[in-house]
Amino acid sequence: MTWLDGLLVGFDLETTGIDPEQARIVTAAVCRFGGGQPPRVRTWVADPGAEIPPQATAIHGYSTESARTTGRRPAEVVAEVVEQLVATRVAGWPLVVMNAPYDLTLLEAEAARHGVPGLHAVRPPRVLDKHVDCYRLGRRRLEDLCRRYGVAHGGAHEAGADAVAACAVTTAIGSAHSELAALELDELHERQVRWAVGQQEGLRERFAKTPGKTHRAAGVRTEWPLIPPMRPSLDGLAR
Repeated sequence: MTWLDGLLVGFDLETTGIDPEQARIVTAAVCRFGGGQPPRVRTWVADPGAEIPPQATAIHGYSTESARTTGRRPAEVVAEVVEQLVATRVAGWPLVVMNAPYDLTLLEAEAARHGVPGLHAVRPPRVLDKHVDCYRLGRRRLEDLCRRYGVAHGGAHEAGADAVAACAVTTAIGSAHSELAALELDELHERQVRWAVGQQEGLRERFAKTPGKTHRAAGVRTEWPLIPPMRPSLDGLAR
């Protein structure tokens, strides 16, 4: 028996923007996947307490007005999402997040913003896929990985569907690569930390050597799965 035979927990957010330290949660989903049962998904809608830009609305469908009308207080949503993920850690279930540095960093920022204790630990399909198939060309978004591994996707940028699809892709990768399935979860996590660092360092080098993209090299972060907040400079604090 391997981790593929047990329960996976998927986590996904849809938000107001692309900066994980500044964006706010609009929708969240936590799903339980596998273990011989159909997926069970819990979802939340939050009033983010900030304007939702039209670009974000075009992705997930929530406008500022609709989020204010249907969403709950963000502190309540963040607390309940963290509670679900803490239960996942206590139970020892693997946590699956498609874009872990973004979603977990944003959740940590929201937790700090609302005075809620945070959480981190994860198993992401993107790092696994890059490790087992590092030379494949093309994009590696969730919908791309679904096509690659023959996984049905119930609706891109809907948090519940994305969380389920991420678990299904992770299961498909593990099933296709027995060396991953054979690893104990703690060892798999530690290896992913190293793989993610190597992958980001490779991305930084490519940017540095690519005309028109050299300016992006300095912004590549290698921390994983959680990007710690940038500390303000001492100059910025001086008065």
